Amino acid sequence: MNSGPTLSVGATGHDVRRLQRIFVMTKTLAPSNITGTFDVTTEQAVKDFQQGAGLAVDGIVGPATWQALPADPNTPALARGATVSVVTALQQGLKKYSTPATDPGPVDGDFGPKTEAAVKAYQQDRAIHVDGIVGDQTWWAPAGAAGATLASLSGLTTL
Repeated sequence: MNSGPTLSVGATGHDVRRLQRIFVMTKTLAPSNITGTFDVTTEQAVKDFQQGAGLAVDGIVGPATWQALPADPNTPALARGATVSVVTALQQGLKKYSTPATDPGPVDGDFGPKTEAAVKAYQQDRAIHVDGIVGDQTWWAPAGAAGATLASLSGLTTL
């Protein structure tokens, strides 16, 4: 179950990014809409969600809206040197993407040079900024068939 502060147009920060990631996961927003700023596009996504969920349609994310949203995807920013469990999922997702250039080597949970090179190859292949850092755009850029993303290939989405 989700919870967070009340959000509306003009809000900024981590919780807005989290909300936007949920809407990208549900294919309501495009990855480029993960900005951390609650704008009119985010407001419309909220209203559409509220309408579909049978909630009061006000474009404001309060307790009822938070609780009705799907679980947050676990897609933190990752860079070389990271050793959290999500790195293992990332490496598995890169292997599923299945091009020789995006093979991170052994799935060992260590974001080392081979994983960084695989991330850069993935970013180049998906025409997103190539920096070797797995942020929102890298996790959520379309990865090919059936609406897959690196987040979904890595098993991190809840839908």
